[in-house]
Amino acid sequence: MDTVEPARAPLWKRIVNFPLVTMLIALALTVAVIFPVNMAGNALSGPLGWDLVEPLVAITAIAALIVLQKTVLRQLGARKHDDLPFALAPRNLAAGAFGAAALFSLVVGIAALMGAYVIDGWGGMTSWVFILFWAGFNAGFVEELIFRGILFRWIEEFGGSWAALLITSALFGLVHMGNDNATWMSGLTIAAVAGTLLGGAYMLTRSLWLPVGLHFGWNVTQGLVWDVPVSGYDGDGLVDARLVGDPLISGGAFGLEASVIALVVGGAAGAWMVWRAVAAGEVMQPWWVRRRLAAA
Repeated sequence: MDTVEPARAPLWKRIVNFPLVTMLIALALTVAVIFPVNMAGNALSGPLGWDLVEPLVAITAIAALIVLQKTVLRQLGARKHDDLPFALAPRNLAAGAFGAAALFSLVVGIAALMGAYVIDGWGGMTSWVFILFWAGFNAGFVEELIFRGILFRWIEEFGGSWAALLITSALFGLVHMGNDNATWMSGLTIAAVAGTLLGGAYMLTRSLWLPVGLHFGWNVTQGLVWDVPVSGYDGDGLVDARLVGDPLISGGAFGLEASVIALVVGGAAGAWMVWRAVAAGEVMQPWWVRRRLAAA
């Protein structure tokens, strides 16, 4: 259960527990954990090769961040909260992964019906290590811990749920603008779709497991199953497929994530997830409103 810090806590504690200060502390701790793992991976990639190093880096980073969250991050701030309750992991991870797989398969199916997605035969799955471990496990967990478990959590505690949803969605789209073949449409779609779907999943469950499952299932399905570029990275999947025609429909070189199809289908799913969170009463008022109500 969340706990609220006493109103008359010492000044230093009130400063440290102020949501935006706590957020910066959590980000610094996360970087301190991830940085040496990535540096070690880069050093080992030469003699061992990335196909062996990528799984090791992904598994090590995730394990280290789970320990960090369970021992430190959950204790930070005025409202103590565990974002990784192990009891919810199996159900929420599975629901997220299979739900995202179905959702992206629907996007692919619509694109195929519109002539924007064509399968030429079977693929070689030569990119399975990168897609499964880096785009799947690593991106799914690390990005969700940072964007939902840290940024969303403490922006929400300060500015409320709507501010957290808007800001983290915009930041998520902006960060992906640095990917290969990114366009304004890809940034907009990722912000509107991933931002609301993953943010809404976090609001609804107050846990990272459902967002992690959704993120993992979305990336792995598009890259490893349907051979669609994963946020600009063009790998080799189970089938050998290509995107053709108008980039607004196909997403172009960035992949179907940058298409109107993904924007409409994924945006509807994101809006539904947020609606469920609102219906469940999982909307937090801004910090100053909660203080005013508590003092009334």
